[in-house]
Amino acid sequence: MSHAEPIAVLGLACRLPQAPGPDGFWRLLRAGTDAITDPPAGRPEVAPGHRAGGFLDRIDEFDAEFFGISPNEAAVMDPQQRLMLELAWEALENARVAPTSLRDRNVGVFVGTMSGDYGTVLHRNGLQGITRHTLTGSNRGVIANRISYHLGLRGPSFAVDSGQSSSLLAVHLACESLQSGEAELAVVGGVNLNIVPESTVGAERFGGLSPDDRCFTFDARANGYVRGEGAAAVVLKPLRRAQADGDRIHCVILGSAVDNDGNTGTLTVPNREAQERVIELATRRAGVGRDEVQYVELHGTGTRVGDPIEAASLGAALGTGRPDGDRLAVGSVKTNVGHLEGAAGIVGLLKVALSLAHRELPPSLNFVTPNPEIPLDRLGLRVQTELSPWPRPDRPLVAGVSSFGMGGTNCHVVLGEAPAVRPAVRPAEPPAVRTAELPVARAVATGDPLLPWVLSAKTGPALRAQAGRLREFAESDPPPGTADVARSLAVTRASLRERAVVLAADRAGFLTGLAAVEQGSQAGDLLRGGADDEGTVVLVFPGTPEDVPGHLAAAAGLLDSAAPPGRTFRRHLETCAAEIEPRTGWSPLDVLRGAQGAPGTDAPEVARPMSFAVAVAFAATLRSFGVRPGAVVGHLDGEIAAACAAGLLTLGEAVGLIVRGGAGSHPADPPGAPERLVPDADVPAASAPNASMPDATAAGTGEIPCYSTRTGGRLDRAAVGAAAGAAPDRLGDLVDALTREGHRVFVELATQPLLTGATGTAFAAGPDHCGVLRSMALAYVHGADVDWPAVLGDEAALVDLPTYAFQRTSHWITPAAPQATEPAPSP
Repeated sequence: MSHAEPIAVLGLACRLPQAPGPDGFWRLLRAGTDAITDPPAGRPEVAPGHRAGGFLDRIDEFDAEFFGISPNEAAVMDPQQRLMLELAWEALENARVAPTSLRDRNVGVFVGTMSGDYGTVLHRNGLQGITRHTLTGSNRGVIANRISYHLGLRGPSFAVDSGQSSSLLAVHLACESLQSGEAELAVVGGVNLNIVPESTVGAERFGGLSPDDRCFTFDARANGYVRGEGAAAVVLKPLRRAQADGDRIHCVILGSAVDNDGNTGTLTVPNREAQERVIELATRRAGVGRDEVQYVELHGTGTRVGDPIEAASLGAALGTGRPDGDRLAVGSVKTNVGHLEGAAGIVGLLKVALSLAHRELPPSLNFVTPNPEIPLDRLGLRVQTELSPWPRPDRPLVAGVSSFGMGGTNCHVVLGEAPAVRPAVRPAEPPAVRTAELPVARAVATGDPLLPWVLSAKTGPALRAQAGRLREFAESDPPPGTADVARSLAVTRASLRERAVVLAADRAGFLTGLAAVEQGSQAGDLLRGGADDEGTVVLVFPGTPEDVPGHLAAAAGLLDSAAPPGRTFRRHLETCAAEIEPRTGWSPLDVLRGAQGAPGTDAPEVARPMSFAVAVAFAATLRSFGVRPGAVVGHLDGEIAAACAAGLLTLGEAVGLIVRGGAGSHPADPPGAPERLVPDADVPAASAPNASMPDATAAGTGEIPCYSTRTGGRLDRAAVGAAAGAAPDRLGDLVDALTREGHRVFVELATQPLLTGATGTAFAAGPDHCGVLRSMALAYVHGADVDWPAVLGDEAALVDLPTYAFQRTSHWITPAAPQATEPAPSP
């Protein structure tokens, strides 16, 4: 039999008794915590006599607004749907995947579930309690479909119900879907909530529950199980693709298998041979030998019938015939949190995934005296009763997970440790400019310390809570690297409506900015806004002579910055230089670097083309990283740069105008005459007449509205440069008019701003690294889709950040008053 293609486990999420996430769950497991308690105080639907178990707190709470669900619909949604929506989001964030990036992609969703207690709550209201949301709210199949709908996923999406093996079967089916190419990524989970006492009474009268409310797995006291509740989710991807994409991998699914007991004489009695067969089949598919498996997470319910059968099948499949002293370690997470029934398998898989990642085996609880019907020595088994390293840590770590359904569906999955990380192969960088080429005063470091930490949330309270979580994370010991956090926020988090960007050069600056976001105050380079303002950013191109020295000095530092914005700016400036140098005999790059023989910028014939080149390259740099302005404004000589950035002129046409003196000022032209829009015929052009800047719109299309402060109105192609030199400056009037049209944010590419005080949203950005980041940050917080991963590059590492701060409120069906025509409800 051929080996199965390994599947990487990329993301983990859970909400389990006394464990609100994977880190908390590992602490619980490692400490050997028994999470079985009485029902939480204030728990809805708890009747007198409701048994102890593994419970979640506040199952009525849900962030309905985050998922765009009305309160009326949320109230009739099964809380299992709500829980899996949140966990799917958290699992993707843990996988370092921005959930919103998966829209319209072939991503599958598989959720194991077998109960529907909330349906009982809904039906108690009778016919008058049924609403238009009841059908979807009470349908178990919709548990998976909600996730696909909210994230816009196009892959297979369904709930799996095979009884207690449901969620591990969901893992098996997801692996097959990934191996066949049906899905490229999969979110897999399991959920179980014990809401009404009727379901517990049913399990008790079936004979499954322990009168001691504990699982005594493989112990002589085994007398049934205790119910547990919660949910878990994982994100899966074919290992080859995960390695090629450089994903962080928690562990690997090496193989899996499923079968059924067949006719055992009684529907719910397990079959030893069938369990043995499914374990052997999964192990063969995983391509590992029986003695390579070091641990198995048992189904392990602690029942009198089930435990001996499971032990016998496992001993026959993997235990016997092992080298002396190498007994197979076994345990059951049900001893910690109870039997989660339809979610039991995924919880066992999560326990093993964490054990592999931490290279430790946590204890299985409640084992004192071996069950006399389980000869552990002869079967080659031992119960893991204490925290310890893996039995053979010098060998590859391999473990199995078993889950069996009461209807006979058996599933087994084999897991292995994550493969060693391969060194990333990075493309060769262009040679850096030698420091000797630069004046000492302009030499720059290889990196720019200023970094953006980008935060986003659905609502203002969530944004503040998110900042608080991130601040606590940044204050941890040891603290995460500031560059690592910046890149992780940019790559692994979704861009939502409420936004903030903290710009800082050190950890103290970031902590100050985060505290300000958390408190709703202002500090340092902190920008905040809402994505509802999308498309309102206006770029203002300066054109006053007094701004040129500061403009060029700022650009000199950006030109030779090693950060991606600097490299991008240099590429665009080189494109401008290739058009300017044939017409002037000097290169703008030499002028900025102060190269020997380069002209000074005091002369207008040098200052004007230099200011143009810097402004156009700066605007093109913003465009390269996703900042597409809603409009551009040209102030005085900046009109030509604005027209070029807007696509009204090609770069060659704009350079031809600017080199010959700009708008209406060339001595060969009669006063007030428009300039020609093509370079002089006797000047060799570096590019074709219709060449334009990279990332700019095609000339003549005017995709971005372009305005002139000379006319106070919108320009078309023929009007560029046509106004007389003595035309009035109507910048203030133009800003007022654009503001009335909905453009509320103005980014002025200048070191000496003209708009300060003219509007509360004016922002000056010098053409340096800080100016680039501040311009992008301002555009982003007002709705622009900035490509932050490209801005930051891939030199920093990705780290695990706090997951989204859901703002949960109570949503629960309100009992309807019985109508007079209906019989009174029975007790």
